[in-house]
Amino acid sequence: MLVKTKAIVLSSLKFQEKSLIVKCFTQSDGLKSYFVQIAYSNKKANQKIAYFQPLTIIEIEANHKNKGTLEHFKEIRLAHSYYTINTDIVKSTIVIFLSEILHHAIKEEEKNQNLFSFLETALLWLDTHDEIANFHLILMLEMTKFLGFFPDVSEIDFDFFDVKEGFFTPFQSVNTLSAHETQLFKRLIELKFDSNQKTFAGIERQILLKILLDFYTLHLEGFKKPKSLEVLKEVFS
Repeated sequence: MLVKTKAIVLSSLKFQEKSLIVKCFTQSDGLKSYFVQIAYSNKKANQKIAYFQPLTIIEIEANHKNKGTLEHFKEIRLAHSYYTINTDIVKSTIVIFLSEILHHAIKEEEKNQNLFSFLETALLWLDTHDEIANFHLILMLEMTKFLGFFPDVSEIDFDFFDVKEGFFTPFQSVNTLSAHETQLFKRLIELKFDSNQKTFAGIERQILLKILLDFYTLHLEGFKKPKSLEVLKEVFS
């Protein structure tokens, strides 16, 4: 079936000398993997390697056979040409890190319009703003709304957050954050992309990042911490 849709590139893996296997989150069908036979050749202008950089948003025509095998692109073009993400070292590091997060977190092989719209809007916001120190933290937390384990905030005034059960509690246990960590987490829950980016110190961001990664690990089977984690820490140290 011929499909026309937007897609966000989650990962690309080189296959032999000139080919790629590209994993995308598509607007029309959720997760799809594609075989790009001549990604490193100049013979076809519509299959440039640049299209397959992490979290690039593309518009595609593709033949979807939906048989569990690799699909094939027919046409590709940029849906949005980023102005700063590919040239700003901080933004490009954030994008590489988040692409790994999404690669391991999104499992849906079906349409999820709301998740796609959220990611597209968030990436365009990142591309057009300079104060971005908390962007990855906010996106990771907001993503849990779509993944099914956003914190229950009905008792947010309690002093401790239980990472396993996903709610706030007055009692400290082996599964709860410390009181200080819980206060940081509460502040993060209240943040939006346009909030003051200086609300956290560098060490506080590191604490929150560890909390979020542990939270993902607890609630997503098979989730792996990104290989680019140490690079991200260096950028924000």
